Amino acid sequence: MPHILPFTPEINIGALLSVVAVYLVSATETIGDTSALCNGALKRNPHKYEMGAAISCDGFISSVSGLFGCTPITSFSQNVGLAAISGVVNRFTIALGALIMILGGIFPSVGYALTTIPQAVLGGCTIMMFGSILFAGFGMMARSGFSQRNMVIVSLSLSVGLGFTQATGMFDIFPDIVRTVFADNCVAVVFLLAVLLNLVLPKEKTIEKQS
Repeated sequence: MPHILPFTPEINIGALLSVVAVYLVSATETIGDTSALCNGALKRNPHKYEMGAAISCDGFISSVSGLFGCTPITSFSQNVGLAAISGVVNRFTIALGALIMILGGIFPSVGYALTTIPQAVLGGCTIMMFGSILFAGFGMMARSGFSQRNMVIVSLSLSVGLGFTQATGMFDIFPDIVRTVFADNCVAVVFLLAVLLNLVLPKEKTIEKQS
């Protein structure tokens, strides 16, 4: 069984900054998942209180996981694709699925029964779910508009994020805290770049009229 505070608590600035950076990325993913869930399954934009509740729940669960020595916990993007495909967002259904997963983690026989699902079935469902997540992302970009500013932010973020997955060795010259956050996590790189571009690039392009 899990133990509360399995490690001796101590203040480590490097570890604190790493966890903060990872959680910021996690919170950003939660915002994206919540937006995709409402747009894909409910066919509407998320309300302000729904977005706040999602981030608060993410932070609360991450705090609880820290008591057991775990890293911050984030939302599960695959569930967004599943909800978009099925249209089912009923709380009872979601709670029942969570209960089955908990039982599968506690009782090996339940977990073994779940492994009897053919790999071809799981593979087909996975392809559909990730495809629906990608489609939801394109839908959000379409609603934001394909302006030159948005094009620059999206294209640079995607290009750099995909490129860094193939060139992780470039972080070898950086301190350990930088490697911990960015070397094996392209999402953190994309998050930081997108935020910086959103802050730096002008939101409106002014055109001077010639007389």
